[in-house]
Amino acid sequence: MPHFIIDCSQDILQQRLPDELMEAVYDVANATGLFAPNDIKVRLQPYQYYKLGADKKNFLHVFGYIMEGRTTEQKAELSRQISTQLSELLPDISFLSVNINDFEAATYSNKALINPENTGKDRHFGL
Repeated sequence: MPHFIIDCSQDILQQRLPDELMEAVYDVANATGLFAPNDIKVRLQPYQYYKLGADKKNFLHVFGYIMEGRTTEQKAELSRQISTQLSELLPDISFLSVNINDFEAATYSNKALINPENTGKDRHFGL
């Protein structure tokens, strides 16, 4: 946790390398101090087929999924900072957007939480 998933049109990868885009999102998330650096995960999914509005040629959207507990202001600032960093990397992009969603702790599970040795139910157990 957290997970940042970058959806973009395939042509974006002709402007910037996937590692550049993922590193930009990672660096912003890490710089906020909201997350442990080793917990941040970033993935990128380019799309070959998509439909946009008239005279729009490409897009990039970041879906951020984080554990509940951060304030609306913290999430808004994270979204703004990611948008700013990516806008600098992709100044001519048609659509660039970010949204941050909360995971609910009560319904979240992972490998650490189901480990029978994890009696304290620490979601980072064994990492």
